[in-house]
Amino acid sequence: MSWFVVYTKPKWEKKVAEKLNQIGIECYCPLITQIKQWSDRKKKVEVPLFNSYVFVQLLDKDRNSVFQIAGVVRYLYWLGKPAIVRDEEINVIKTGLASPNLSEVSVTSIQVGDRIKLESGAFTNQDAIVKEISNTHYILVLESLGCVLKIKYK
Repeated sequence: MSWFVVYTKPKWEKKVAEKLNQIGIECYCPLITQIKQWSDRKKKVEVPLFNSYVFVQLLDKDRNSVFQIAGVVRYLYWLGKPAIVRDEEINVIKTGLASPNLSEVSVTSIQVGDRIKLESGAFTNQDAIVKEISNTHYILVLESLGCVLKIKYK
């Protein structure tokens, strides 16, 4: 069985995950604890790590069963096909969130103009500037080497 990504209505992630579990569909909605401040008090609340996303594990033929739950909008697609998340990636998220050293987590996407450090491959530990992002590749500028790097997605 594969893990798919379901897109939900805003702020419906926990409700959708609860309802999916009730009808027997295995799902995972990673939660983090944050301190929210109102005008009169502070409170610890659990919020989804990924806004509007819930991971569901089911067979490809059973994918339509999630739409019987209120709050489910659609599946997330990648390159024209439903996005599939590997078991190892789900386990990394679970392990990371269970770590006692975890103090604060936020998820941001890479954008044009961002400075990043490459973590693997032939250019490990090189600083790069994101020049272009498309559906098939990234174009990075490696100023220290005076070159442009094109990285294709698998």
